[in-house]
Amino acid sequence: MATVRAWTRQVPQVWDEIQSTGRYRVLEEYVRAKNAEISDYYIELYRWLTMMCRNRVAMPEDAEFPIWLALTEDQRLPAAPDTISLTLDIPEESLFILDYDRWGYRVNHWYVPRDANDEAAFNKELERYGIGNEAALITGELGNHYPALKRKIQASWQRALDVPNPRMDLNVGVIWEILPEWVQEVEFYE
Repeated sequence: MATVRAWTRQVPQVWDEIQSTGRYRVLEEYVRAKNAEISDYYIELYRWLTMMCRNRVAMPEDAEFPIWLALTEDQRLPAAPDTISLTLDIPEESLFILDYDRWGYRVNHWYVPRDANDEAAFNKELERYGIGNEAALITGELGNHYPALKRKIQASWQRALDVPNPRMDLNVGVIWEILPEWVQEVEFYE
């Protein structure tokens, strides 16, 4: 079975959970505790990602929320108080790789272009309608006035998942559980 080396920074309780239950997965309560007043935004976004990836990658049936991974040493998050870093060897079939910039477009409710020409054409279309904030088509009343543009943005989000960047350092990894046999090293930070 081929594996990919990856890293994730977590709270120490994650390692405790892996050792005591045989796995770790993100629960809604964890997302709410971390994100407070913007939790609903992330819960909706992460559920969308999970739903879209169900047929693309091996994940447990009860998976709801992703676990984010650095795919290169340079991407590793730095040490922070009261955290740990896990070095993982992830089976390829359990790892989903996203182009970090394309995912950022999705996160911000923007149109995910096919290429630079497509992005320029879409921006011209927005300009013709006098729309300066494309996210308002999704997050506000503007989408009621321009439903075709709103649908075009939403349909484009699929492209955020289609092709990772050829440069691994411009991608981010996603899994939906951590199993103890995947853990190669645990670094504790004070």
